[in-house]
Amino acid sequence: MTKQIFKAVCLAAIAVFGASLVIIMGALYGYFSEMQMKQIRIQSELAARGVENNGLAYLDSLKDEEYRVTWIAADGTVKYDSRTDGRTMENHLEREEIREALSGGIGESARYSSTLMEQQLYCARKLADGTVLRLSGTQYTWWTLALGMQQPILLIASFAIGFSLFLAFRFSRKIVEPLNRLDLDSPRPEDIYEELSPLVSRIGSQKRQLKTQAEEKAKAEQMRREFTANVSHELKTPLQSISGCAELLLGGMVKPEDVPRFSRQIFSESQRMIVLIEDIIKLSHLDEGASDMQWENADLYELAERTAATLMPAAEKAGVLLLLTGKKSVLYGIPQLLSGIIFNLCDNAIKYNHPGGNAVIHISDDEDTVYLSVSDNGIGIPHEQQTRIFERFYRVDKSHSKEVGGTGLGLSIVKHSAKLHHAEIRLQSTLGKGTKITISFPKRHIVQLLADK
Repeated sequence: MTKQIFKAVCLAAIAVFGASLVIIMGALYGYFSEMQMKQIRIQSELAARGVENNGLAYLDSLKDEEYRVTWIAADGTVKYDSRTDGRTMENHLEREEIREALSGGIGESARYSSTLMEQQLYCARKLADGTVLRLSGTQYTWWTLALGMQQPILLIASFAIGFSLFLAFRFSRKIVEPLNRLDLDSPRPEDIYEELSPLVSRIGSQKRQLKTQAEEKAKAEQMRREFTANVSHELKTPLQSISGCAELLLGGMVKPEDVPRFSRQIFSESQRMIVLIEDIIKLSHLDEGASDMQWENADLYELAERTAATLMPAAEKAGVLLLLTGKKSVLYGIPQLLSGIIFNLCDNAIKYNHPGGNAVIHISDDEDTVYLSVSDNGIGIPHEQQTRIFERFYRVDKSHSKEVGGTGLGLSIVKHSAKLHHAEIRLQSTLGKGTKITISFPKRHIVQLLADK
């Protein structure tokens, strides 16, 4: 970065110097041209007086002067020229400076001379006898002026370039020094000059984003490893049970009267594996956004009625009273996933309850939101575990997990399904008193606004 700043400052300084030199040379060129014309004007006045007093003899004395002298008759014919034979020269009556001199007494011009083949400055004066005396001199060119001033120009250029290099080195060091001192772990805009404060703020913001992304990636990787390990464990247990029962049956070591029990065990474990695999597929489908599932207007109360009817036998078997309260509430969503949310919440409310307990489903809504709450007066959830219950394969009561069944993926499916519907989950639970989970679903117009964002 220092090299780039150094190069930029150097180029800027050299560009400024070059532009300044061009401007100065332009000003000098104009100044010297004006000075030349002034000198020719003075010399022409002196020459005019000399010719009027001494005639042609005075003109012969001017042959060795640096100025070219031309004497022109009133009709434009050349009577005398100090550099060439006037008789061979064309008529000068139409020359700008001659016309001005004849009409106004003095005329000036600057143009290219076809006779001398160079740029000339002309000054003509009308004499008392009506003739015109003209003096001309070679006008300095840019190149002539530059050659004449090459020594001072080279000295100034050498000094300017050297000084530019020195300033570029100092400035680049000074600019980069605060950046080198900047603590990228916690950049503060006040530690650097004001112009770079937005950049420092952006660096800090991007660093925080990268840190958050890295943490999320590490967390996702950790969850993936845990998920893989849990899947392996959850599949291994029923497979071992099935394998053991099958081995005993194949070996003829099971009494005829025990065969039905072993068969039921094999069937039960295989069903458990099927449910587990189905839940894993559901989660995978939700992770991919469930893009193939149809969104439509769905009555959450009606879905809850069907789900409650499905779970009623399980609730009666557990001695738990399952109730549905509320009213018809329509939201825009995926009916299969909404039914799955209600099923998993109610299933947990029944399984983690006491005989004689109750599980209540309540449906309500307002202008923008539909609310689903499932509450129970069961075992409750310890405070320190409440943040983890939506993790995959996490069970609050691990000692009774085999008794209550399930895969440990139900609440994880609830979480992902709610997220897909832009819903918010709120958990309230007290150990030994029960649990209430409330999910707030935005209605269709809110969902469309969120989707547009």
